Amino acid sequence: MKTGLAAALLFAPSLAGAAEIELVSKIDRVTVYPDGAVVTRLGKASLLEGVSQIVLRGLPASVDPASIRVEAQGDGAFSIGAVDVRQVPGEARPALDQALEGKIRVLQGEKAKLAGEISAIEAKRATIENFGKVGPDKLSEGGKVLPVSDWPAVFDAIGTALVKVQGELLTLRNRIADLDAEIAALEKARPLAPRAGQPKRDVAIAVEAKAPIAADISVSYRISGASWLPVYEARLTTGNSSGAAEIAFTRRAELRQRTGEDWNEVAVELSTTRSAQGTRAPELNPLRIAFYEPPVVYEERLRARLEAERSAKSQALSAAPAPIAPAPDMVDAAPKPAEVQTASVSAGAYQASFKVPGRVTVPQDGSSKAVVLTQTKVKPELSARATPELEEKAYLEASFNHEDEAPLLAGEVYLHRDGAYIGKGRLGQVAPGDKVELGFGADDRLKVTRVPVRRRENDSGWLGSTRTDQREFKTVVKSLHAQPVKLTVTERVPFSENSTITVELLSQSTPPTEKQVGDKRGVSAWSFELAPGAQKEIRLAYRIKYPGDREVVFDQPRR
Repeated sequence: MKTGLAAALLFAPSLAGAAEIELVSKIDRVTVYPDGAVVTRLGKASLLEGVSQIVLRGLPASVDPASIRVEAQGDGAFSIGAVDVRQVPGEARPALDQALEGKIRVLQGEKAKLAGEISAIEAKRATIENFGKVGPDKLSEGGKVLPVSDWPAVFDAIGTALVKVQGELLTLRNRIADLDAEIAALEKARPLAPRAGQPKRDVAIAVEAKAPIAADISVSYRISGASWLPVYEARLTTGNSSGAAEIAFTRRAELRQRTGEDWNEVAVELSTTRSAQGTRAPELNPLRIAFYEPPVVYEERLRARLEAERSAKSQALSAAPAPIAPAPDMVDAAPKPAEVQTASVSAGAYQASFKVPGRVTVPQDGSSKAVVLTQTKVKPELSARATPELEEKAYLEASFNHEDEAPLLAGEVYLHRDGAYIGKGRLGQVAPGDKVELGFGADDRLKVTRVPVRRRENDSGWLGSTRTDQREFKTVVKSLHAQPVKLTVTERVPFSENSTITVELLSQSTPPTEKQVGDKRGVSAWSFELAPGAQKEIRLAYRIKYPGDREVVFDQPRR
């Protein structure tokens, strides 16, 4: 016969004199969430005839008492009553893990170093901008006027330097964001500061049996101090003329826990649900608008309303009939113990879970434990992408559709190309059926060059005239591959949100295949296929017009 309990905690004073049976248990399985875990313990108990209580001792203090659930089965009929959670003194917890704290300090030191580099580059940018504000008549040696023929080279040098500095700042700030995420993940796995004599929890379960019974007891509870992060590995084989490209894609989970109890040889299931977050959208209360009333008027109205309510209440009490005495059989009726309810686990459209194969040991010291979740092989589509304004290189990219039922959560991905480690990237959350796009480093068999063709700028000579700034660039991409290559080149043209500043794309520009890339205004793309040994030329020319009595600046709006 099987019986169990799934109810809120009840405190039963009648258990004080019942015989205690200590439950020796072992952690059997754990469901780990990104922000906590549910632990299930199994144990055996020999129940006595009559009323007794099974005591599970020494659970961590971070156990959520409201989450405790009990299930039981035995070789005879018995019932489960109340569950009593007691707080008892505990032994001093061990000191914080020095390895974990050391890793956090190293990451914080690296972050501080990057912040210093950002300050230095910002100072460099300020110097370049100040240099750009100096008139052409003061740029040459000895303060002589710089020849007009040299002005375009100076302007291009200043613009190129500013673009380079901006790219360096963006790279450093992205790295700091990655460090912040790593530090937050490590700090999340770190428990509260240890305290001597930190209390623990004992769980007492009331049982009643008509005869001695051997019972199997299962106790589950939610606990904090545990988490898991997704980690991916993508190994690309580029193939050749006789074989297609292939990616060996591995999904891993990195477990950490500092719950106060070791997980030795346990069955682990990973869930994508965040159990510590809210369960529904917040409610909006009605918002009333009224005229302002002075406090005296408000108090008088409040006093009158309270007197009216008291008068109505006294009249209702005087008219109410006398209370009816309870029936004798209803007085002091003993509460019946709750019947057993079996818990069920479901996974569907709103969450995903992974059962880790075999059994896993995860110590409580916060050290990382990596487990393999899935391994697949996919046929990607290879292409290259170049942004010649920022860097005269083309980078290999591979894309494929994610066909698994479970989504890919955001996490780090370790990239390999033809057996060589390329680096570490980051994968955003990908839903089933969506496209996965990964970068696999620079493609040295694609040569990219970008040069300014001409720049023509007229200066206003009188008030009210219009100034123009015309620029033209040429990008050439040449393939040294032995097979055709798909390539995308991205360029940008300044855009204006002011009607007095107009930007015109000139006719000598090569028409783009994509006028706007996503939501990036002014960013266009040219996609094409290069045959072996072939080259492609892309021209970009635009003209800016604005009032002659105003100055314009170029900035990158925050997204």
